Amino acid sequence: MRVGLITEGGYPFVGGDGMLWCDRLVRGPGQHEFDVYALSRSRRQEAEGHIPLPPQAGRVRTAPLWTAEDDGVVYGRRARRRFAECYAALASVVCASRTAGAAAQRTAPEADRFGTFADALYGLAELAREEGGLVGALRSETAVCALERACRAPGAQQAAREARVPDLLHVAAHLERALRPLSLDWYEEDALGAVDVCHAASCAAALPGLVAGHFHGVPLLVTEYGVQLRSHYLSAGRATPAVRSLLAAFQGSLAAETYRRAAVITPGNIHARRWQERCGADRGKLRTVYPGMDAEPFAEVGEAPQDAARDTLVWVGRVEPEKDLVSLLHAFAGIRKEEPKTRLRVVGAPGGPEGVAYLGHCRALAAQLFPDEADGPHAVGANPVSFEEIGGPELSTVTDAYASGAVVVLSSVVEGFPAGLVEAMLCGRATVSTDVGAVVEVVGGTGLVVPPRNPRALAKACVALLRDPARRERLGAAARARALELFAVEQNVAAFHGIYLEIVSRNPVRRVALDDAGDPLPFAVPAESRMPGCWGEARRACASAAASAAASAPGAVSAPGVVSAAAPARASVPEGA
Repeated sequence: MRVGLITEGGYPFVGGDGMLWCDRLVRGPGQHEFDVYALSRSRRQEAEGHIPLPPQAGRVRTAPLWTAEDDGVVYGRRARRRFAECYAALASVVCASRTAGAAAQRTAPEADRFGTFADALYGLAELAREEGGLVGALRSETAVCALERACRAPGAQQAAREARVPDLLHVAAHLERALRPLSLDWYEEDALGAVDVCHAASCAAALPGLVAGHFHGVPLLVTEYGVQLRSHYLSAGRATPAVRSLLAAFQGSLAAETYRRAAVITPGNIHARRWQERCGADRGKLRTVYPGMDAEPFAEVGEAPQDAARDTLVWVGRVEPEKDLVSLLHAFAGIRKEEPKTRLRVVGAPGGPEGVAYLGHCRALAAQLFPDEADGPHAVGANPVSFEEIGGPELSTVTDAYASGAVVVLSSVVEGFPAGLVEAMLCGRATVSTDVGAVVEVVGGTGLVVPPRNPRALAKACVALLRDPARRERLGAAARARALELFAVEQNVAAFHGIYLEIVSRNPVRRVALDDAGDPLPFAVPAESRMPGCWGEARRACASAAASAAASAPGAVSAPGVVSAAAPARASVPEGA
């Protein structure tokens, strides 16, 4: 089959999100062909280029999400009025409170031909397709005025009514950026309209898949290893209440529409699955598929006996406030009281300017809590806490970082799927983690879990493992076995392969597969894919309709349950199947 893989800030760009599992997915099932549609997040990401692609990637199309040049499209009077109606409807849904919006739709459904979020969204998509783009219109004064009227309208939520002009400009700019994919030329018959399945690698990348499904009926598969709405809540702390409320309403409406239209939704863990259910996802569509991790780089360390220093703790990750290294340092102060020879290695680079400032704060705190120590009066002192980065003389790879410690610590207060924890498990290391995100689901019973922001509990768990080498070894071996069983990339690829077949078997084939000579290729798609809806129900409906037609045909004779030649089964299949 032909799969349209849609990404946002990820594959195939170098260092993109989810690059490993996307690359293994494209290389995995060799019988499938992948068309990659990638939205880039920054100029730097585009400048770095993309990784070498396998032969299975037949086409790669990219578009910048971080900028959009004015398309130069000048709307006529009818197009301007249509845009104003669609955008006003979308703004009304975003600004209205849930109870007021629901009541308005129940009492006056005829008040607006674009009464729902979905109608407004697809109305804008159709307008962009007919007129050649939406960039100029989304940046126009018409959009800002429509948003202001929606905030001042009766039934608007309290936070929306308090929005001021800077808030409206901020929200309008965010909506313009979020709706940029509507102006792309990806929705023609020879692009996303030609694929059998659209696979969005995140909810943020699902909008092109929604538009392709609206125009061409292409089924959509959505994979989320981190819920976009949750990420918005965590990142919008500094915005005003009006901006937070309006953007949350927009993201929630878009997520709800994505989950409604998706054929299958694959959360990466139970934590993400619960968020999706709260956002309106149908439980019958959910299939948990853990992200695949490449176990090969960690095989040598994981299978070798642990020869690391028994008194060394290791933390590996990106240095940022959410990782709560301050609590880790205070916990380490308690550990040093029980085990004075213990050392802590903090391995990781800062994430952005905020991470650089946070790293400086952690260095200063470590210097204050732990003065440099020397073995003798004539020796140079050294701090028991070291801050290092991958690629140095002692830690050339991330595997070396995990191998250098007896216990791996995770101290985060916010976490989605802890990929670093899985890497430590693949290395056969015992772990001490905080109970956030999907940590408990990943660790199972193979590590110690403590409450977040609790240095005393974190210190107590670390001391328990440092004093019991046999327990560390048992937990490390169990952790590696669990990681290989649940989080190996082979399991991930096999799961998606089965889901592709499941989706195609429930949707009609819209194209004829041809061989190199241009002739129809037999057995190119499953036979069930030629039946609309559920295969068993469609088969029974076809057989029943064909039997009735055969019975009424002059001179036609058919046995019960047998479709006669006078009324072929194809006659009862809807057009396009």
